[in-house]
Amino acid sequence: MNLFRFLGDLSHLLAIILLLLKIWKSRSCAGISGKSQVLFAVVFTARYLDLFTNYISLYNTCMKVVYIACSFTTVWMIYSKFKATYDGNHDTFRVEFLVLPTAVLAFLVNHDFTPLEILWTFSIYLESVAILPQLFMVSKTGEAETITSHYLFALGVYRTLYLFNWIWRYHFEGFFDLIAIVAGLVQTVLYCDFFYLYITKVLKGKKLSLPA
Repeated sequence: MNLFRFLGDLSHLLAIILLLLKIWKSRSCAGISGKSQVLFAVVFTARYLDLFTNYISLYNTCMKVVYIACSFTTVWMIYSKFKATYDGNHDTFRVEFLVLPTAVLAFLVNHDFTPLEILWTFSIYLESVAILPQLFMVSKTGEAETITSHYLFALGVYRTLYLFNWIWRYHFEGFFDLIAIVAGLVQTVLYCDFFYLYITKVLKGKKLSLPA
């Protein structure tokens, strides 16, 4: 554990809480990609199947439980509780083009060819692109609500902080995980345009819009 990882975890948790509060308070999931949220639920499930077999710390266990619970709660809100407000007409990204390649890649490139390790690797690869349906939806609708923009920004900050976490660990611990670093770089790059628009528009009180 180091400061960058801790702040990254807090940013990730903030993003999830912002999204849940947005949906619950507005009683609407308009503008939220259900497909991205399903992908995140798959990511956390695949990554934390070791929840009952690999105890690291109370903090680690609690974060795993929170991520899994919140991701499935979000999916439930979108596809059940507030289903009538879900904009499926604009949430049309073909997620099979994300799931299948990352699954195949996890089988081919991993640290250890065991079920849990392959699932962990799959979750890392899939998380790097899981936000694409949401970004595609924002691009298709032309704009995003401010709270949705805050959610996306917090997710982007989380990934950026985790890159610094890997740099820190390599420098001070000699630990280097090429799979996690490359996946993190890919995910951070996907947020670059969004970061620029967030800083130049949302922070100035304007609505965020992505080019179609």
